[in-house]
Amino acid sequence: MKDSGQGSTYAKIPYRGRNKPESQKQANKAHAKLRAPGERVNAQLKSWQILRKLRCCPWRAGQLAKAIHVLQIREVA
Repeated sequence: MKDSGQGSTYAKIPYRGRNKPESQKQANKAHAKLRAPGERVNAQLKSWQILRKLRCCPWRAGQLAKAIHVLQIREVA
């Protein structure tokens, strides 16, 4: 039985529309909890101006992002 005709084995898409049954609302809430950390990280990366002008290999960019993240965590603590 197909859920709502959306999603695949790898990407899950929340249920859409109004007046959903409680089971679909709970599924959407669980989906949002899983998705939220990734959304926050993407928003945070967009605010790092240095990554916009970066012209090096992707591996070094990843190292730089990790280093910035560590510094940012220490700043907050």
